[in-house]
Amino acid sequence: MAKIDLFENFEKNLSFEVTENIYRAFQECSSDMNPLHTDEEFAKGKGFENCVMYGNILNAFISYAIGMELPTPDVMLQLQDIQYKKPVYLNSKLIMNLKTEEIHEAVHVVVFTYKFTNEKGKIVAKGHIQIGVFE
Repeated sequence: MAKIDLFENFEKNLSFEVTENIYRAFQECSSDMNPLHTDEEFAKGKGFENCVMYGNILNAFISYAIGMELPTPDVMLQLQDIQYKKPVYLNSKLIMNLKTEEIHEAVHVVVFTYKFTNEKGKIVAKGHIQIGVFE
């Protein structure tokens, strides 16, 4: 069986939580101190419930999913897009649904759709991921 065949009908749900540690680690590595993410009064003044978490924290969760949760580690991320639909707040619990959308056997490429859903069942982000599969 070719490794690319492992992705036929692949679907996985992964749980994540945006903890204080994750928030602080992302803040430290990015040096992004935008008040939307750091100042509760500022964020509330813009119509949000609280400080909005960094959208790219979700990209870190995507990195984990691709690097650690696929049927083989013999993959390389090639392309990714993300659409942010709703804000994510500190301590939000998210479910990421990752599902094969297309397989291109001739070039060893798999395209996935994904979505992150919050505790209220609302989609907070969605997009596509393309990986190359090493044979």
